[in-house]
Amino acid sequence: MPEPGPDAGMATAEYAMATLAACGFAGLLIVILRSDEVREMLLGIVRQGLSLG
Repeated sequence: MPEPGPDAGMATAEYAMATLAACGFAGLLIVILRSDEVREMLLGIVRQGLSLG
């Protein structure tokens, strides 16, 4: 078995950082979407999209 080089574990660290960033972004979206103004705006967009006239 070859000896691990100086970059051993870098891919795992990169995946961990990407996972943390995704969790942070998801948390930010949750905070934004809980706002009444944003919720009403999104509901208006959905209602417009669903209306057939």
